[in-house]
Amino acid sequence: MDNNTHVVIMAGGIGSRLWPASTPETPKQFIDVLGVGKSLIQLTVDRFRPLCRMSNFWVVTSDRYVGMVKDQLPEIPDDNILAEPEPRNTAPCIAYSCWKIASKHPDANIVVTPADAIVLNKDEFAKIISSALAFSAAGPAIVTVGIVPSRPETGYGYICAEKTCYGEITKVIEFKEKPDLETAKKYVSAGNYFWNAGIFVWSADTIISQFRRFAPGIAGIMDRLAPSLHTENEAQALKELFPLCEKISIDYAIMEKSPDIYVVAADLGWSDLGSWGSVKSHIEADNDGNAVVGSDIRLFHCKNSIVHLPSVKMAVIEGLEGYIVAEKNGALIVCRLSDEQHIKEYSADK
Repeated sequence: MDNNTHVVIMAGGIGSRLWPASTPETPKQFIDVLGVGKSLIQLTVDRFRPLCRMSNFWVVTSDRYVGMVKDQLPEIPDDNILAEPEPRNTAPCIAYSCWKIASKHPDANIVVTPADAIVLNKDEFAKIISSALAFSAAGPAIVTVGIVPSRPETGYGYICAEKTCYGEITKVIEFKEKPDLETAKKYVSAGNYFWNAGIFVWSADTIISQFRRFAPGIAGIMDRLAPSLHTENEAQALKELFPLCEKISIDYAIMEKSPDIYVVAADLGWSDLGSWGSVKSHIEADNDGNAVVGSDIRLFHCKNSIVHLPSVKMAVIEGLEGYIVAEKNGALIVCRLSDEQHIKEYSADK
């Protein structure tokens, strides 16, 4: 374990496509979506424990979720929980965390990861993250993690690599937006296109240099914030300065502009758990293809459905095929899996 390794977990999203389990009050990263006894953010920390000391974990989240982070991850120092005063997308969030780390640990080598994905092949994951850390420590390079696609998925962005080379670090040609189905099929057939997992590895010096070059507006705001970092004035300075940052993703701000981007790709059993369909695929199904979370769920003549009722004392469901049934705090959804892309609008306040 390298003492220079730091892990930044981005945990500010609200996971609206997993309503009603995930809500703005308690979003998906803080709930046990899979029924395994741990929330997604706790599983994320567990995944990185072999690579990083607990004192080197950082969580960037909304100020409304700081209490949940402290409750679920009590080993992380309070100063390492960074509360955004308002959401500005991933580039400002990443800049804030990396400037803060660099102010005390200028030699830091940093992994940035979402809080709400899962990885089944943990040993392979640790291996490729270790190789990415070694590569980023050796020079001014950014390494992103690519996932070998198991299907022509239209819900993920893709990374086009210079060559097909699983487990080895290779140059990125370009990032691709979420494709239509025909384009996704071409990507999978080509072999050198990988799902973009949103996991990045870089040294503190490299990412700060990249911000100065490609997002100087954000870098300038972080430089103004820097004297207040790790002081009692930090929260107030952040409240004044952070909203001035451009609302932009790290992909648009840095990744699509920089010539220094590499990828290491592997089959990791990865999913961003961004939908009920993806959750269903990671819960062991019964003989009829039903995935169930709950203590006493009785299914009759049901097929290929997901039933997520962890707080219901007992449920009896008959005759559903290809459905989502989920409940939390008195809010219930019964929806065809094929229509799950509409959940966000179905659940919106009227």
